[in-house]
Amino acid sequence: MWRTPGNHRPPIKHAARLARSGPGAFFPLLAAFVRTCPVPLDEFLPNFHFNEVHSTRVAAEPREVLGAARAVTARDVPLLGALMAVRRLPTALRRRRLSPLRASPDAPLLDQLAGGGFVVLADRPDEVVLGIVGRFWAADSGVHPVGADEFAAFDAPGFAKAVMSFHTRAAGGGTVLTTETRIQGTDEHARRSFGRYWRVIMPGSALIRRAWLRAIRKRAERA
Repeated sequence: MWRTPGNHRPPIKHAARLARSGPGAFFPLLAAFVRTCPVPLDEFLPNFHFNEVHSTRVAAEPREVLGAARAVTARDVPLLGALMAVRRLPTALRRRRLSPLRASPDAPLLDQLAGGGFVVLADRPDEVVLGIVGRFWAADSGVHPVGADEFAAFDAPGFAKAVMSFHTRAAGGGTVLTTETRIQGTDEHARRSFGRYWRVIMPGSALIRRAWLRAIRKRAERA
């Protein structure tokens, strides 16, 4: 599915998938998108059960766009706190309370992710890739620390592996900025457990990423 937030802004294209048995099994348009764009996450998680892809065009050079992606903060994404609260509702319902969001408003979001359980898998001139292992459906997310050199081979049962990237590609005097998230369950129990969680948080996850891309675009274009 492709949606545009408005005719007055560059569109943010997005697609999400609940399960994957092959490219385009459920979303043919997503398969077309994947075929025509680089897929850097194949290096770290080529096989996955769930994913979402979002992209937008930015009137700036790729270097400036990725710099903006590295620098954007929670303050640049005004709805981030509310959207994160939506994503954390399943945990809140189990705990009967919603713990406060710990994101610092002025620290770069990618730095905060790297300090909160994510590991930087790649940091290149055209892309940043982060990964994390955990039981995200659990009340405490069950984050399992792994090193960057251990991530690809990690296959202990009962966990989900997730990767997220920001990738830039020069196009038409500007840049196409794409973010993709992939998740793989290490066994059938983990796949089913994450699948139930994903059905609840996927709408909020998509909103977060679209808002994140808008913040990056705005920062890059005003630089």
